[in-house]
Amino acid sequence: MTRARALKHVIRERAARTGERYTTARRHVLSGIAPRPIAPAARSGPAIAAAPMVTTAPAKGSVSEAKCLEKTGYGLEHWFAVLDRFGAVEKGHTAAARHLYADHQVPGWYSQGITVAYERARGVRVPNQRCDGEYEVSVSKVLTASADTVIRAFTDARLRKRWTAGVDTGLAAALTNAVIGKTSKGFVVRPDGRGRFRYKWDDTTVQFYLEPRPNGKVSMVVQHTRLANASAVEARRAQWKVAFNALADLLAG
Repeated sequence: MTRARALKHVIRERAARTGERYTTARRHVLSGIAPRPIAPAARSGPAIAAAPMVTTAPAKGSVSEAKCLEKTGYGLEHWFAVLDRFGAVEKGHTAAARHLYADHQVPGWYSQGITVAYERARGVRVPNQRCDGEYEVSVSKVLTASADTVIRAFTDARLRKRWTAGVDTGLAAALTNAVIGKTSKGFVVRPDGRGRFRYKWDDTTVQFYLEPRPNGKVSMVVQHTRLANASAVEARRAQWKVAFNALADLLAG
């Protein structure tokens, strides 16, 4: 069974189980929302409390139903209908978000989040996919070290070799080439201690961000963009998590 056919099978199965419309069931399947239990038929005897519905947090870049109601006064289905009438699928992400912001006074960030949720519900994009169709993934870690110490762990060949020894060989090689390459600009650090380092890995782009935190800690985020597909997202996510844990172990040693 192809992936598309398998997805349709799951959606139809949910719709049959919950009584939802196909489009509603599809939105819930794509966003990972568990189905609401169907109330049992009336019968004699003491009532049995139904288990609460379990839902997942909204995918990154999207907005939850509760937050949508709080900030706009309407739920997601209302705004999905607004965007359907606008022709948002055909007109694209930027026009759709601008329509919510300019014509319906939806606050800026929420106009973006609602548009992302809409695009996922309509199958225009999946989690970790940008509005231009490309895929990306971000991994973060709070390290017990200063920004200067973290940068030294990248730029000092001996230290870098220690913490990259057990990580993905392609990741380690691309990082090393980026650090020692003739065109490398290395980490660019601002006076407030925030740092940034950007380089190419094959046809993808890697960008690190450093931000000082209280109590001698620093937050490190890697954003890996221009990935080929969702499978590449999960592969890179796993590789970066291993790398960040190895770096944390080195700094804690």
